[in-house]
Amino acid sequence: MNKSVLNIEIQDFIDLNLKSDISDLLLKGIPFAAIDQKLIIEQIEAKKRCKKKLPTWFNTQNIYYPNKLNIEQTSSEVTAKYKANLVHGKSLIDLTGGFGVDTYFFSKQIETVTHCEINNELSEIVKHNKKVLKADNVCYLNENGIDALKRMEQSFDWIYIDPSRRDESKNKVFLLSDCTPNIKTFQNLFLKYAENVMIKTSPLLDITATKNDLGSVKQLHIVAVNNEVKELLWILKRGFEGDFKIKTVNLTTNDNEIFEFNYNDEPKAKANYSRPLNYLYEPNSAVLKAGAFNSISSELNLYKLHKHSHLYTSDTLQYFPGRRFRVEQIIPFNKKEFTKTGIKKANVTTRNFPLSVSDIRKKLKIKDGGSNYLYFTTDINNNKIIVFCTKEK
Repeated sequence: MNKSVLNIEIQDFIDLNLKSDISDLLLKGIPFAAIDQKLIIEQIEAKKRCKKKLPTWFNTQNIYYPNKLNIEQTSSEVTAKYKANLVHGKSLIDLTGGFGVDTYFFSKQIETVTHCEINNELSEIVKHNKKVLKADNVCYLNENGIDALKRMEQSFDWIYIDPSRRDESKNKVFLLSDCTPNIKTFQNLFLKYAENVMIKTSPLLDITATKNDLGSVKQLHIVAVNNEVKELLWILKRGFEGDFKIKTVNLTTNDNEIFEFNYNDEPKAKANYSRPLNYLYEPNSAVLKAGAFNSISSELNLYKLHKHSHLYTSDTLQYFPGRRFRVEQIIPFNKKEFTKTGIKKANVTTRNFPLSVSDIRKKLKIKDGGSNYLYFTTDINNNKIIVFCTKEK
């Protein structure tokens, strides 16, 4: 860690060039001979990535940034805040601390937090930023988190771990057995030293297989941001053997869409079916990942259009964790019938339909955009239909 980067002149240069083209900067030359130009470029690139992802860091003076890969791998501020609200108690250890975003927000909920990071430079960077951000209840250890846990022989209220999803060649991986550390190898160790364990995994993991691998799973939180699933958060509790709950949450600018259900209830839940009524509902990505297709129908008293369509309908407007639409018209999928509508521009979505969106646009000559929404799907009688909608708030 080169603290010369924190000189006022260099910090001003970084801020002035956040929108500059990096190639142009290198061609012009960076006017600080005493410091490696690559380091200044690295600071500019990393800070730029934090503007939306980590606004607290971006808007705080004298933050020292790691390389852009560390920024790419860290939690976003919005998901870190969500995680922090799941924990409570006096002590937590973050075994894979990284840039310290999760640690920082955990420190606002827990009396004492321990941050473990094996990379010496990254550990020094986080220690520096701790002082700037005034996270005074965090202890920083420059060592492997597993080794620290064994050495300390200390009980914690919580253990948090976000295993690295990069292999030795820096390629992305997602299976638990391919991540570092291997959760399956150490899960008993975690539960020895903490009653509660939170594990962050890739959204690509299969829920049933992972639940069986882990055991003692009390809850799974499927966290999406603006309808893109970002994290699966597995909450393990020592000795837990009951049914585990799945909570889906879509964090948006205006609101948080939430739906909870018992994992073991989904196969037993019975969905009701209907042709499209006055309103149409499309689940958000977190609900789709959870596979709560029958539970959402039975618990919210909504009808499904078809067993495999995963679209829902009702006579009156209901709360729904996803997009809501008013149904304006329903016609069979037929080019002649569609031409009569006069629609040339619309937002097109397919659910349980044989053609892709691009094929439909070519076939029916529909441009993208506008206020019309067209759902191409299959109804309860296995007919291919087009549902014309306008969006509800």
